[in-house]
Amino acid sequence: MERRETFVVGTAGHIDHGKTSLVRVLTGRDLDTLPEERQRGITISLGFANVGLPSGRNVAFVDVPGHERLVRTMIAGATGVDAVLLCVSVWDGVMPQTKEHLDILCLLGVSVGAVVLTKCDLVDEEMLELVREDVAEAISGTFLEGAPVVETSSETGLGFDRLREILELLPISQKASTGPFRLSVDRSFNRVGFGVVVTGTTQSGVVNEGDEVTLLPGGVSARVRGLQVHGEGRDTCGAGVRVALNLSGVTQESVPRGTVISAKSGVVESSIIDVRYRHLAGAPPLARMSRVRLLIGTAEVLAVVELLSDNNSQMEGDDEGWVQLRCDKSVVALPGDRFVLRRESPLTTLGGGEVVDPWAPRVRRREVKEAAVFLERMVAGDSGARAERAGAGGLSLSEAVERGVVLDTEASGSAVILGDRVVSRGQLESLKEKLLESLREAHEHKHLASGVGRRELFRGGLLGLGAQGFDALIKKLESDQRVSISGPLISLFGWEVVLTPVESVARDTLLSTLQKAGISAVNLTGLDVGTGNTEGLVSYLIDQNQAVRIDQLLYSNESLEKVIDAVKNHFLDNEELTPSDFKQITGLSRKGAIPMLEWLDLQSVTKRRGNARIMYQ
Repeated sequence: MERRETFVVGTAGHIDHGKTSLVRVLTGRDLDTLPEERQRGITISLGFANVGLPSGRNVAFVDVPGHERLVRTMIAGATGVDAVLLCVSVWDGVMPQTKEHLDILCLLGVSVGAVVLTKCDLVDEEMLELVREDVAEAISGTFLEGAPVVETSSETGLGFDRLREILELLPISQKASTGPFRLSVDRSFNRVGFGVVVTGTTQSGVVNEGDEVTLLPGGVSARVRGLQVHGEGRDTCGAGVRVALNLSGVTQESVPRGTVISAKSGVVESSIIDVRYRHLAGAPPLARMSRVRLLIGTAEVLAVVELLSDNNSQMEGDDEGWVQLRCDKSVVALPGDRFVLRRESPLTTLGGGEVVDPWAPRVRRREVKEAAVFLERMVAGDSGARAERAGAGGLSLSEAVERGVVLDTEASGSAVILGDRVVSRGQLESLKEKLLESLREAHEHKHLASGVGRRELFRGGLLGLGAQGFDALIKKLESDQRVSISGPLISLFGWEVVLTPVESVARDTLLSTLQKAGISAVNLTGLDVGTGNTEGLVSYLIDQNQAVRIDQLLYSNESLEKVIDAVKNHFLDNEELTPSDFKQITGLSRKGAIPMLEWLDLQSVTKRRGNARIMYQ
């Protein structure tokens, strides 16, 4: 088995069940350092110590308090541990906090550990056998069922050689240092000559000396001046180890327990998270809209519960289901993070589970079925569901990367890149149908138009795509041979304008009128061709290159071609064309000549120079 350099082991159990003494014998360090702890003989704050084993393994111990009122501190310490030693004093046997700690460890996803029976020098064999049976019953059905059980005494040293052997053999898996760097702070203090120091267990990613980091919630920036792993200076540190970071640019007060030290990007804070929740057997029922304490990482915040099931008003027993947590303050969470819920008052552990969507929108009661479907898809590995839940426009590329959306091509996978957006395959098909339906409506409304302008289509539910995403959507429809693109106009593939008999007659009449009018043109003001859609018929003639509109005048193509020929002939003998020259050539007044000269400029026939025109070259 490949061994990691350092792994983190937590000690858990009821108050005064020998956890701190156990660590002291294994490491040689007394973790009850506060005066109150020494006077009362109990652990109040988290304690940390490490020891090297003969194999080269380095074990970092997190000693957590066992008192009922300090469960919050216990959860902070248990976050990120690789394994646990559940301590049970044979003098007392399994006690309430033993069971609560075991429940919490299960909720936090701890899956490796051993049971340590402490103070075995204080009881006889008969009492020891009763405790063995008590422990076997307590761990039945948990991750500790079938785990090693070691009988110890911190006074005589009984069982510690066996315990060290077990620590050597615990199947600890290597944590990948992928994803953004995250560390949940469980302790911060000022060190003379160094400044602010924070400690915690790295959850993901890599941190290096000199890195710029962000403190969340809040977004305050700091720089890593130095880092240590168990008192040893390092240049870099990966995931799954106890580390101390020396930070510059912040005060101790700005880094309380619960703060997350993170990379500059890729980690976000949120006040609404959707989770997969399991209610503990025997815990008080959890009703919708209840206020609870959410413990996640090393943070604790108050939250309101919304049950994402339309037929459940509360959860009880061993119920499992989807829950939305609406927090009073922002928390830092990513999919897969574990959490615990406790009652607001009195403090009782209710249950816990795993974060599924930390970017969740607020769910209304009528939306709970839809929300549950999204969460099912996410858990099943459909990363496109994250893009789809973000809305019709999907996600930006950076958001998609942050949320772990697999950026596949259209040919495979559940998410598709569309310009600078990422949408699910289902969204893509829906967006295509939306655009096609808009085209159908436009063709029906303007049946004489050969196409529809992009701006007219870029509206409603398509606006969320942005300009790049919308253009990419049109290109996909063109490649599917479902639309045609002609310059600025878009039409359904195979679309052709078909005139009614009345419109055909009106067209022929108008073309005849234009030809007779010649350069004098037809004034569009007040024009009525008798179809009820004069503007549509005029646009049709222009689209078909049978007429040209200049301001409010409509010309036949034939008339304007004669004008162009006359202008070109003028330039055979002249370098310039003045407005007076043009009026002479066409017979137009100044009011009609100037717009036509500007039109000739647009057609690249002439080019303005001062008050005159020259031949366009």
